Amino acid sequence: MKVIGINGSARKDGNTALILRLVFDELESAGVETELIQLADLEIAPCRGCFSCRGKSNCVFQDDGFCSVMEKMIAADGILLGSPVYSADVSAKMKALLERAGVVAAVNPGLLKHKVCAAVAAVRRGGGLAAVDTMNHFFLNKEMLLVGSTYWNMVYGREIGDVLSDAEGVANMKNLGRNMAWLLEKTAARYSGR
Repeated sequence: MKVIGINGSARKDGNTALILRLVFDELESAGVETELIQLADLEIAPCRGCFSCRGKSNCVFQDDGFCSVMEKMIAADGILLGSPVYSADVSAKMKALLERAGVVAAVNPGLLKHKVCAAVAAVRRGGGLAAVDTMNHFFLNKEMLLVGSTYWNMVYGREIGDVLSDAEGVANMKNLGRNMAWLLEKTAARYSGR
């Protein structure tokens, strides 16, 4: 089983990466392979709305980093999305990824169906719930299996590393990882023949 984590932050290895890794720690403890993709390393253009991806299972425009990320999303058993909060929502790169992946999956029904998924947000003050909702709506609209935890999947901090001082947030991320591992195990046999 493999889970890919997609860090939507423009700040590589910042607070968003730290909270994704907290979830990864629990997944890895349960024997789940993980891979972190940092959008800070990639250019992701917004969707052009051409719908040429119908029947192709990926975007026809391959001049940026989107297609390689989409291929990994399709191949993974689970998807963990993480974004910092910029202007009370997800980052621009995360939004572009969600728009393009959303169209590819919409015109190719079932492409992401039954993948185990979760979303997390690194938050300074406000907008965390909106960011998590944006990512969760992507999952739910594509028939994915959304994992929850004991509270909203947000961790608070400003400077890099501050999120690790949010004890409640850290505990929530760890619990989220355990819940994700549990659901992956429960669904592995049932959906292995996708």
